[in-house]
Amino acid sequence: MDAHKFLPTRWTAVPPASLPLPKRQWLLRPGALTNGLRQQGNMLLRVMGEWAWGLSAIEACMLQMPAGTPVWIREVLMSIDGVDSVYARSFTPLRASHGLWQGMRSLRSRPLADMLYHDPQISRSPFMVRKLDRRDPLFRSLCKAGLSDLDRPDRPWARCSIFRRSGQPLLVAECFLPEFWQLLER
Repeated sequence: MDAHKFLPTRWTAVPPASLPLPKRQWLLRPGALTNGLRQQGNMLLRVMGEWAWGLSAIEACMLQMPAGTPVWIREVLMSIDGVDSVYARSFTPLRASHGLWQGMRSLRSRPLADMLYHDPQISRSPFMVRKLDRRDPLFRSLCKAGLSDLDRPDRPWARCSIFRRSGQPLLVAECFLPEFWQLLER
């Protein structure tokens, strides 16, 4: 995945140098994010919703598919010691959610990492990062869940990458809530 493919949505491969080092490290942290969160305390994953929908224009650009392409979406909220910390949105073409990526439909409260890091046929793209804004479906989900506000000046940072299995994409976007950074400072 080349960084220039994400330019219309302002995703970038490199966080700004002005961003504090801990934020840059977490945004580019390799491996399963849930493992890193568990090292910070008692991690709980709550499924916020799963549904079929059409790709938004931004997400279509990210997957290089036509807007409106049917996808299966899964959104989860991860908390550490009771503090809401990371909101994640994952999606794959609807057809793939019945085939190569069907496991994401039966995870319940288990993390997606349970199916992503044990299969050598799955590859992962480099991370792309950005500060979310009101155009992002992930940010709108945060607002809908009462976890952010459209007018809030400290918009959250997010990262995304695309996992592929036999050419079928599964995009995972993870948003670090402001409370997560406060938790790290304890």
